[in-house]
This record gives sequence, C-alpha cells and structure tokens, in this order.
Amino acid sequence: MNTELKKYLNDKKKGIDEFIKEYFKTPVIPLILHESVVYSLTAGGKRIRPILCIASYEACNGNKNIIPYATAIEFIHTYSLIHDDLPAMDDDDLRRGKPTNHKVFGEGIAILAGDGLLTEAFRILSNPLYAKIKADTLLRVIYEISMAAGLRGMVAGQAYDLISEGKEPNGEIVEFIHLHKTAAMIRASVKTGALLAEASEDKIDRLESYGEAIGLAFQIVDDILDIESTTEEMGKPQGSDMQRGKMTYPRVYGIEKSRKKAKELVDKALETLSIFDEKAEPLRQIALYIVKRTS
Repeated sequence: MNTELKKYLNDKKKGIDEFIKEYFKTPVIPLILHESVVYSLTAGGKRIRPILCIASYEACNGNKNIIPYATAIEFIHTYSLIHDDLPAMDDDDLRRGKPTNHKVFGEGIAILAGDGLLTEAFRILSNPLYAKIKADTLLRVIYEISMAAGLRGMVAGQAYDLISEGKEPNGEIVEFIHLHKTAAMIRASVKTGALLAEASEDKIDRLESYGEAIGLAFQIVDDILDIESTTEEMGKPQGSDMQRGKMTYPRVYGIEKSRKKAKELVDKALETLSIFDEKAEPLRQIALYIVKRTS
C-alpha cells in the first residue's frame, strides 16, 4: 500500500471511529447490549465500505461531512458479521483476531446486537440533519442500501452460501453468492456516495459498475487468502472455508484462474473511472490495493 493511500484510509477511518464513539457515548440499556454492539463495532475493521462511500462522494465533488451516512453502512456490515459467525451460520470462534460476539456475550445477545445495528443504520440514513441532505435523495439511498442488504442482496447470498456447503463446485452458484453476499453492499456503498453528491446519472452508473467489480474482486481475494494466508494475518481461522466445503472461486476454478479473474475485475473497475479527475484517485488506489492485500 502506498503512503498516500495509507494516510487517506487512516484519516477516513479515524473520522468514522470518532463518530461511532460519539454515537454510543450515551449507553444503550441494558448495558450488556450496548457492550455487545460496541465490542463488534470497535473490533478493528478496515472500514472499507464507508471509506468507499466517502471516496465516491468526493470523486463527485461532494463537499459536506457525510461520515454519519457512510458509518451507517458499517453498522450493516458489522451486523452481518455478528450473524455470520453464529453457530447456526459459519460457527466461527474468531473475528479480526478476537473472540466472536456470541463467544463473549452469548448467542441471544449477539443476535439482538446484530438486529439492533441493522435497524439503527436506517435510523441514521433517514435523518436529513446530519448533512442537510434532501429527503428524496435520502429516500433513494435507503432504497439502494435496503436492496443490497436484504432478500435480493446480501441475505440471498448468505442463504445460498449456507445451502451450497459441501455441494459440487458450480461457477454460476459461486458467482451468485459472491455478487450478492459481498459485492452488493460494496456496490451500494460506492453508489451511495454518488447519490449523496447528486452526481449525474452517468457518473452514478459508472460508480455502481466500479463498486460491483471491486466487490466481486474483494471476495475472490478473500477466497484466495483463506487458502494462502495465516490465521494471524486474517484474524480468523485459516482454511475454514475449505474445511466447510464452501462454494469459493478457488474451489471452482483453482488459485491461478481466480487470481486472474480478480485482476480482470480491478482493470474493469479502473476503466469505469476514466471520466473522473484526480479526485477519484483514492478509488483507483483502493481498487489496486484490493488485489494486493494480505488480510
């Protein structure tokens, strides 16, 4: 990762972390629910989705502080991780190098923490006062994010991920899973930034295509890292996807073809940004970082 991108990511992450700290300054009651929510929100995530939202907004010449709306996307992402780790789902004991939420607070509280984060996200997204965003713009944002997070997006991908465990490798199924489980929310994160900036429809479409391409590349790289990385680097058990017979790109196509596909997707993402000026440079650098990351 180059120095400029590292600084950009750190600066944006700091703003997001500060908003989370301020948002939960007044504890939720009962306190164990508050502790459960904050535990997972502050467990050390990279904040890639909200940062992509902000970077997209800036690429479209947005000049307001949209951190609250971007952070709402992180709430949804964190809810999905809490539920994903549950015994009825992927049954993971580690997340980001720490015990998973249900291991610390119990399954019931973990489920409720996830439920609360998902709902709280839309409480933030529906509040125009954070950045004086027009109500019809927020309505469009809410529509896009709910589509990406719900039955036609992430939830559908998660369901197919569960029911395809141990099945014969299938290219169509693995693409469906990855496009819905991972790429849908990354695409929505990028598109949200463009919508909040009230960008032209051409720019919105291009950024949506960029988001889908890097979202799919991101998950393919995750699949590869599950095989090639270590538990320490990943912050979760290495090889867990293979052990559970998950439908992954390497399982269907092998490591080298998967790596090639990820690179092709990043190249496609970069091409969609050709009409944008230097303000889109963080988006370009994030795309390149995705295929080079080790965790």
